[in-house]
Amino acid sequence: MSVLDDIIAGVREDLEARKLKVSLAQLQDLIAARDPALDAWAALGGDSPRAGVKVIAEVKRRSPSKGALAEIADPARLAGKYADGGAAVISVLTEERRFGGSLADLDAVRAAVGIPVLRKDFTCDPYQIWEARAHGADLILLIVAALGDAELAEYLALAHELGMNALVETHTSEEVQRAVAAGARIIGVNVRNLKTLDVDRSVFGSLAGLIPAEALVVAESGVRDADDVRAYAGHGANAVLVGEALVSHATPGERIAEFGSAGAAAISAAAISAEATATADSGRALS
Repeated sequence: MSVLDDIIAGVREDLEARKLKVSLAQLQDLIAARDPALDAWAALGGDSPRAGVKVIAEVKRRSPSKGALAEIADPARLAGKYADGGAAVISVLTEERRFGGSLADLDAVRAAVGIPVLRKDFTCDPYQIWEARAHGADLILLIVAALGDAELAEYLALAHELGMNALVETHTSEEVQRAVAAGARIIGVNVRNLKTLDVDRSVFGSLAGLIPAEALVVAESGVRDADDVRAYAGHGANAVLVGEALVSHATPGERIAEFGSAGAAAISAAAISAEATATADSGRALS
């Protein structure tokens, strides 16, 4: 059994317990009383995709690969620092067994910030999508490796029906193809293999070019510093999802601002390089 399979087995057990406490009808009533979801597509630069690199800042207590990362006694306060630092979206881990998260964390963050919130979990049942919106999420995570094609299309459609966006996560070229075929507009490339937990940052560069220009591309995992952000931006990232490098930093808001500046500089340099190449090609054609 892979690490991903093991995580999902636990998620399913915990999900069945929650279903006994809160019915789908109750979730639907909660959704009806909520304001509409915020537009994560626009927040991530969907209307001007090369204007800069957005930061999805994550509330993350621990991970299967690193263990404990941070205490995070007050997730709302941390999310506020993220938002003040310029984060475009706040990601909240809600998986409890491996990541120490909860829906209570999602509730606290949603109440504290006015920007889109991503429910970061291992979605394997439509109930979780209703649950995410009922707790105020504007964006959900769909992991292609964990879903069949029919499930991926169904869950993506349900998210859109509820007014949310979906970050569709990939790790291989075949998964990118499946995400595109399903109609994903926000496609993540996770450089961490969820089946082994190994990290290979070169994966992003090899896959980002396979994603259509009309989609937003999110680099997931492996962001240690501004150099990593610059590298991802140079390969076409519209956004980076960052957890450990923020929760373990004394001033996460300043680090978010640093990452944003690094991404913008990389995009500007790439544009200048492309313009110079085009000019040189034009000159050769005329000579």
